[in-house]
Amino acid sequence: MKTSLEHLPARKQRELERLVRVIFEEFNDAHGAPTGQRKMGRILKIVLYGSFARGNWVNEPTTGKGYQSDFDILVIVNQPELTDWVDYWEKAAERLDREREISGYINTPTNLIVHTLQEVNDGLAHGRYFFLDIARDGIAIYESDETDLARPQPKDPASALRMAEDYFEESFPAAIRRFKGAKFHMTEGHLKEAAYDLHQTAEGLYQCVLLVCTFYTPRSHNINFLRNQAEKLSGQLVDAWPRTVKHDRRLFEKLKDSYVKGRYSKHFTINNEELEWLAGRIEELGQAVHKVCAEKLAELRSNL
Repeated sequence: MKTSLEHLPARKQRELERLVRVIFEEFNDAHGAPTGQRKMGRILKIVLYGSFARGNWVNEPTTGKGYQSDFDILVIVNQPELTDWVDYWEKAAERLDREREISGYINTPTNLIVHTLQEVNDGLAHGRYFFLDIARDGIAIYESDETDLARPQPKDPASALRMAEDYFEESFPAAIRRFKGAKFHMTEGHLKEAAYDLHQTAEGLYQCVLLVCTFYTPRSHNINFLRNQAEKLSGQLVDAWPRTVKHDRRLFEKLKDSYVKGRYSKHFTINNEELEWLAGRIEELGQAVHKVCAEKLAELRSNL
């Protein structure tokens, strides 16, 4: 795996150095003073992948769409329990956000995913595009040793098409059923239930396009994170969510919060007008996801 960051500006290299330091500080704090087998738990690699690894990042925060590329970071650990998001990584992600929003040590948004070495190698062995891309383009910004990842095993064209079709045929209709459920709750005046089902629709649509196009989706219910990952696949997905005015950003955040707060907090409120706006955006997202998936399936069929 590559290790050089020479293609990045010096400022970005310093940001990544800080990022690695934060990850280790928060990991060590979460890991505590383990005993037994847990004493052997450790971070094996921290890998930069995506646009900053490839060298085609974008930094246009002041344009109409306000797009700024993220640091895409894969943390590879040696024990399955170390992938638990709440126990080990939630605080690290929150601190990385604070580093950007408050301290300014890190100016680039960060997307963090965590897998065991076995999971990564299984993904490579099964030809999942997401892991194949990481093996090809990824840059190890930390390694406890120089052990290589498993040799990538790309799928043959027929198998790739079959897997993509299976993902689409299962996940897209499931998302649409959630949307129908949301519309039913809206007509019945069940506002919190409608918000939750709209969240699940958006989550399902993003998972659908990620699975069809990359054979992988992160283990996350955070639709902001899923949106960031999906929009890197196609600019057609970006326009579904206007984000230039505060009203639009606020409603997306309310949709994101509905996964937990909409079900468990008595302080969560949403009205019919807000639900109608969100439903309209999600309907447009569904059309875009369907188009992107159809194009991917057509591409795979053309490879036969």
